[in-house]
Amino acid sequence: MKPLFIFPTITFDHDSLLLLRRAIDVVKCERSLTISLLTDVRAATLRKRKLIVAFQPSSGPGFPSLPEGFMGNEMGIESAIVFSGIAPHPPIMVPEVGGDSIAEVRGSIAAMAELTRRIIQSGAETVVLISPHAPLHRDSFVAYHTPKLYGDFANFRAPEASVEFPLDDLLLEAITKAASQDAFEVTGLNDYDLDHGTAVPLYFLSRNGWTGRVVAFGYSFLSNEDHLQFGACIRKAVDATGRSVAVVASGDLSHRLKPEAPAGYNPAAQRFDDEVIEALQQNSPARIIDIDPELRRLAGECGYRSLLVAIGASEGLPSASEVLHYEAPFGVGYLVGQLTNCKSANGNSAVDPSAHVVTAVDIADDSPDLPALARLTVETFVRTGKQITLPANARGILSARAACFVSVKTLSGELRGCIGTIEPLRQTLAEELITNAISAVTRDPRFDPVRADELANLRYSVDVLSVPEPADFEDLDPAIYGVI
Repeated sequence: MKPLFIFPTITFDHDSLLLLRRAIDVVKCERSLTISLLTDVRAATLRKRKLIVAFQPSSGPGFPSLPEGFMGNEMGIESAIVFSGIAPHPPIMVPEVGGDSIAEVRGSIAAMAELTRRIIQSGAETVVLISPHAPLHRDSFVAYHTPKLYGDFANFRAPEASVEFPLDDLLLEAITKAASQDAFEVTGLNDYDLDHGTAVPLYFLSRNGWTGRVVAFGYSFLSNEDHLQFGACIRKAVDATGRSVAVVASGDLSHRLKPEAPAGYNPAAQRFDDEVIEALQQNSPARIIDIDPELRRLAGECGYRSLLVAIGASEGLPSASEVLHYEAPFGVGYLVGQLTNCKSANGNSAVDPSAHVVTAVDIADDSPDLPALARLTVETFVRTGKQITLPANARGILSARAACFVSVKTLSGELRGCIGTIEPLRQTLAEELITNAISAVTRDPRFDPVRADELANLRYSVDVLSVPEPADFEDLDPAIYGVI
């Protein structure tokens, strides 16, 4: 059915958008209209929303219905869910908590930078996260319900490390309503700080540059089928509101992979992790649903039901599952992975599927996350005094010979160090970047060397230089060229 009225496309900031949505809720109730807000993904990247407001007849108030053919974004994906994945949550990954021990999980840290890059690239305005460590209610799901979602790592002897995101209250309200229509209850947590299963993934989303709103859930003691269905409720609400949303399942895999593991050792535990990994590598995440419950029990996992919610929310979307990294240095399986991604064409991964593991020595593909490598280099050197191992098998641009500049700024935008080369001095860009990153935080004469207590407040950028060429003044375009 065609809309009766279409208003011209206009641009709103976020606060104006909240007022508009609340006004529309009133109109819906009074006029029995269904109203759809179609979010322009390109505008969202500019922190604005271009909206088409479409009014359609309805039998009564309810969720906004999607106009025929609405895909939730402009990439041809049949939902406003633009990304889904899994993230581990060991607090030891947080530098202020782990200290020198972060060397044991640097592959996971690098993979979280890549996961964040993909979430940013997807255009996600909001992240919906499901944690196994939120307060549990036997017969209901829980949701943190404060305007600002805050958590720190004081329980892990690092109170200075914290994370804060604004709540997407309208999306939470929509999910709660959709869940109630399927007889699920969502219990609000009004006076709680975030648990570490929520705080750790959000910490890495924040430090790697994602800014947006968050809805944070905890799962329940309900059945596996109920968790899948709750995921479907999330999908229904997301599609109704038109939000561009990334769904992240927080969870670690088996806790019993080594005799020194905190939950003890079980020889069957590795098989659970292998089945999850194989399902993602073969682009069949739905196989995770059928994993033997007894195997799950033996493994002592904590991420399975979070994954079920994410799978339920992603059902019917083109699968683009991929293992970004897996490791178990302490006997607990840490998996960073992707389930769906709107930037993947024809349901296939947006990157080379053979490059499914991201580690400190293999961080690059054809479009490497250079700032993540710079961050890993700096944090390792500042904390340990040691240079990371050079990527011996670097591919793509990292294996090329090129000059680069590494810039380090505070989160507020103040320059903290910048060193670079205008001609390559080393054999590969990887070596050039690592050397320049260390120099930027230790040898920039304008600044004191970076201290360990500053690391959490820093962000990184890397500029790779092409071969210099002569140019006339009138040819210079600052959007294309730099001057040396």
